[in-house]
Amino acid sequence: MMYDDDSILSISGIQHFVFCRRQWALIHIEQLWAENMFTVSGEIMHKNAHDNSFSETRNGIVISRGMQVVSYEAGIYGVCDVVEFIPADDGAVIYGKEGKYSIIPVEYKHGEPKETDEDILQAAAQAICLENMFCTRINELDIFYGKTKHRLRVEFTNEIRNRLNEILDEMHSLYKRKYTPKVKQSKKCRACSLRDLCIPKLTKIKSVNKYMQDMSEE
Repeated sequence: MMYDDDSILSISGIQHFVFCRRQWALIHIEQLWAENMFTVSGEIMHKNAHDNSFSETRNGIVISRGMQVVSYEAGIYGVCDVVEFIPADDGAVIYGKEGKYSIIPVEYKHGEPKETDEDILQAAAQAICLENMFCTRINELDIFYGKTKHRLRVEFTNEIRNRLNEILDEMHSLYKRKYTPKVKQSKKCRACSLRDLCIPKLTKIKSVNKYMQDMSEE
C-alpha cells in the first residue's frame, strides 16, 4: 500500500501517540497545541541539532543535520535531527560521494532514557524512511539524551519493526476516521501540555473543538 500526501503522518506524532492516544489526536487531528517547560526545552535542543540543515564530514563520516525524510510505503514524514553516513563495504550509495555507507539516524531528546519505547519507535520511523529513500537496510539506531549527555545505541530488530508497524496502523486508522479517543485521567495528565485543553473528564464529548466552539457561542 502507498499513502498519498494527504494521508501521510508526522513522525513526531509517534511520541505523542505512545504517550497518550488522546493527546496525539488533539494535536494531529483537532490541531490543538499548548507549550509547557518540557516542550520548550525539547524544541530548543532540536533546533540546535538541526542547525539550519547542513552536512559535514568528520574522519570520513558524513553528518547531515535537519534532513527531511519520507516514506510513502509507511505513510510517514519528518525531519531527522542527525543522520550519520559511515563508510562501509556494503551499504547505501550517496549522490556525490564515492563508496558505500551504512546509515544511522540519531534522535536528540532533552531528558533521559524512558521505560517506555516511544523514543526508540520515533528513531525507528526515521530509519524506515531512510531505508526507503536510500534502498538499504539499517541495523542500528542512536538516541542522544541531553540530561545524561549519553548516546544510547539500539539494535533495529524485527521486534521493533513489528511494534512500529502496529503503532502506525493504529495511527492511520484513527486519522482516517478523524476519531479522538476517550481516555481516563492518569498520572501522565499532570505532565501533559494539553491538560487544560484536553478536559479528560468530558470524555463523552467526541470533539474538544466542538466543545470549545459551543462554549464560545454561549
